Amino acid sequence: MSSDIAIAKAFLQDLEKRFAKSEKSEIGTLLASLVSMRYKGKDNIREYIMEMSHLASRLKALKLDLSEDLLVHLVLISLPPQFNRFKVSYNCQKETWSLNELISHCVQEEERLKQDKTESAHYASTSKDKRKKRKDKEAADTQPPKKQRKNPSDFQSSGCFSCGSDGHMKKQCSNYHAWRAKKGLPGLPKTK
Repeated sequence: MSSDIAIAKAFLQDLEKRFAKSEKSEIGTLLASLVSMRYKGKDNIREYIMEMSHLASRLKALKLDLSEDLLVHLVLISLPPQFNRFKVSYNCQKETWSLNELISHCVQEEERLKQDKTESAHYASTSKDKRKKRKDKEAADTQPPKKQRKNPSDFQSSGCFSCGSDGHMKKQCSNYHAWRAKKGLPGLPKTK
């Protein structure tokens, strides 16, 4: 019976070795994810930074400890161009922020950007509408009414385009053929 247990233990240990993840590959995957993360501006910035922090804590569990300063810089690097003024402001300060301070400041900046975006969108839409109305009114006052196009079937019944008389088309018009000959243009193929 004890030999069966020893065999089972050996079998389970062997099985564990075969299915165990390599710590090095997991560290590489997590680190690549952390470094390649980019904030798109669609989600909540607090959740985004917490997700980066979670990846850093998973790396710490695998014995790769990233300092909080490094994580703060990784977050700042991953922010989109809308946050450029915010990044410059951070870089001009002498003190460094903790991760919690960074989250707080980023949330404030995100709110400020949303307000600016709403105000500029409102401004653009109202001024655009005024200009369009003004242009439409000016165009209506200055332009003569457009000529209406005739129906293609009306052209056949109206006669020759060259001399304007009824009874023949431009291809059969003697005046048109004479004009082409005078200009040195090749003649048209004869029609029946």
